[in-house]
Amino acid sequence: MSEDLPQLGRFRLMQRLGEGAQATVWLAHDPLLDREVAVKLLKAAAEPGSVDEWLHEARAVSRLTHPNIVPVFEADTQGGHSYLVFEYVSGGTLSQRLRAGPPPTAAEAVTLMLGVLDGLTAAHAAGLVHRDLKPSNILLDAQGRARVMDFGIAARVSSDAGASSRIVGTPGYISPEAARGAAPHPQMDVFAAAVMLAEMLSGQRLNHDPDPWRAIQRVQSTDLVLPSGLDPAVDDALRAIVQRGLAREPSARWPSAVAMRDALAAWLRPIVEPDAEAQDAPVLDFLLRRMRHKSDFPALSDAIMRIQRLTQSEHESLANLSNEILKDVALTQKLLRLVNTAAYRHASGGQGGGGISTVSRAVALIGFAGIRNLALSLVLLERMENKGHAQRLREDFLRTLMAASLARELCSTEREAEEAFLGAMLYHLGRTLTEFYFPEEAEAVRRLVSPADDGLALSEAAASAQVLGMSYEALGLGVARQWGLPEALQRAMRRPGGEPPQKLIEDAAERQRWLARAANDMADLILQTPPEQAHAKVRALGQRHARALGLGAERFEQAADVARQRLAQMTEALDMRLPKHSRAQRLLAPLTPSALDSLTAHELAPTQVLERSEVPGAPRDPGLSGELLAAGIQEVTDAMVNSCQLNAVLRMILETIYRALGARRVIFCLRDARGQVLTGRLGVGEEVERLAPLMRVDLTQQPPDLFGAVCLKGADTLIQDARAPNIAARLPAWFQGELNAQTFLLLPLMLKGAPLGLLYADHAQAGGVQLGDKELSLLRTLRNQAVMAFRQATT
Repeated sequence: MSEDLPQLGRFRLMQRLGEGAQATVWLAHDPLLDREVAVKLLKAAAEPGSVDEWLHEARAVSRLTHPNIVPVFEADTQGGHSYLVFEYVSGGTLSQRLRAGPPPTAAEAVTLMLGVLDGLTAAHAAGLVHRDLKPSNILLDAQGRARVMDFGIAARVSSDAGASSRIVGTPGYISPEAARGAAPHPQMDVFAAAVMLAEMLSGQRLNHDPDPWRAIQRVQSTDLVLPSGLDPAVDDALRAIVQRGLAREPSARWPSAVAMRDALAAWLRPIVEPDAEAQDAPVLDFLLRRMRHKSDFPALSDAIMRIQRLTQSEHESLANLSNEILKDVALTQKLLRLVNTAAYRHASGGQGGGGISTVSRAVALIGFAGIRNLALSLVLLERMENKGHAQRLREDFLRTLMAASLARELCSTEREAEEAFLGAMLYHLGRTLTEFYFPEEAEAVRRLVSPADDGLALSEAAASAQVLGMSYEALGLGVARQWGLPEALQRAMRRPGGEPPQKLIEDAAERQRWLARAANDMADLILQTPPEQAHAKVRALGQRHARALGLGAERFEQAADVARQRLAQMTEALDMRLPKHSRAQRLLAPLTPSALDSLTAHELAPTQVLERSEVPGAPRDPGLSGELLAAGIQEVTDAMVNSCQLNAVLRMILETIYRALGARRVIFCLRDARGQVLTGRLGVGEEVERLAPLMRVDLTQQPPDLFGAVCLKGADTLIQDARAPNIAARLPAWFQGELNAQTFLLLPLMLKGAPLGLLYADHAQAGGVQLGDKELSLLRTLRNQAVMAFRQATT
């Protein structure tokens, strides 16, 4: 195409930006979207086969969405002219930046390279190797962010060593194995990235030669070395990172772009754990002084420390522990009543109807750890009974015992079970102490955690920090240190963040943390959920934690049933009478499926995932879906850090789901002011402007339809075939009209157990959406980002 032809399809070519061996790059105007774009026009001399290959790879790159990759908008051929349409980035290339000077500092160079490696990580995860990474293929946008471009000779990753005999790349940046014609591999790009970083740090070319063939031969036979005499900021640690990237042998090189990126990030921003204990010390001292002014706190502390100290030592005798318990008459009576309930009677080893009448016998039969746990529980209960707000404290006490019993029942060995019991019992120690000694502050925290009129609320951690000056968790850990509780127990009291791991937790201490979290979350759920909804929610929670803990999901329901029976026996033995209206009654109610929870596990399984062998020709590449979701999550995170508007964040989330799942449409529904209906507000896809307002999920309908049931339960749900009779019977009339999808995904947004919104995605064909563990976890992250965006918008 000659320069006097300014039009290419709908694009008006305005200015030549550059020219290479294969193509010419133009600044162009896209009248359809009224924006400037970059058009890369393949030269007419290219062979037809290379044109097809070029367009094929360009179309593959167009599916990459990442803030550090210049996106390809279109790839096509018009009138014999093959071209690509890119986002136009107004900044220059890294090559131009280095030539213009001044040279970047070590921190600036590493920061630029982090962006390059982030972009490469996304491309590699999608199976693409750039193969021509160099400074002239890195654009710097207005914010100075590195943007990788020109994947024109990118290739699919191959394990076939003989897949290519061509030497592909630019001399000076080509890797040794690429110089030998090896098959494409991500480590080729890692090598080129290390060369670029070395040149930025040194201000000189690393493998430059007027004869390109000599540069290609040198890289195969000579180790490239970062020069000496550099700026002092290039310390030994940074030099070692770069040299590993320059290793001739791939086995000695960084195994992936993400590995090199993490090493550079750690160098740039060393992780320094904040001394939370020192920061919280003044507040903790103040709260401890207030508690010590209460007459029973010193006695409580003393009793717990003495019992814990005795049971920690292997040299302490049964007599010593028995004598310690016998010092407290009330504690002794309660403990003997408990060990004679059916929950513990099996430990009497065939004692018949005689029961256990001495503490010594109880310790001998149940064991140090078992008696310790009972004694510690009862010490807390005894202090509770003299409080004016005893009813609230009984509720908290029973919830704590329920969590502890659940943790024990989820364990397979006796030793692990008793440690899990104690870890789960003390998991919310800060909350319990606040209920005991600062009831006004505890009530203030509850008000902040409860949804306000706009449906938004603080997390308990944020609310307690606001009211007390430190979070419940920090208070509990501070008191645990004062009491001398062991480090392993303190670790179990720290709540792990994020979604449960999707593989078995091998580390025993980490498993105890997740056991404590799962058990307490389940106890909270049962306490806060109407009985008719509890069974489905416990099932869903069990499915989320099952893989991490190496348990079947049904074990959680079984554990809840056993723990409930134990708790009922304990309340009877301790003569703890609960009013009929008390929420604590829910802890004693059986977990049984209700009429509103009538769908079978196959028809409504929030986290049930088909194995790959069960998926007959999934419509989307799961790996590609995962990468699109991961890239979208990163983009949303960046937008939220930069305080992007709520609507913009929501649209980014919808678009990410739409592209990743190949959905027909994705719609976001939001709860109305009265909290009774979720209505479609935003969407992407086919006719969403007209169809989104048709979505009206009535949360008050009895019995609820399928959409209402899913939202009320907070159950992430994938319906693979809406034509199934028992599914179709529960679909609302508004859905059976124009929406009427065969496959649809529902991701409820919940705040404190109440529906805030709903993410809906559908597909016209049955089985049109398939999700693996990774994709499911990423979708949940996107959903959680939507909730966080609402919170951020109101703070």
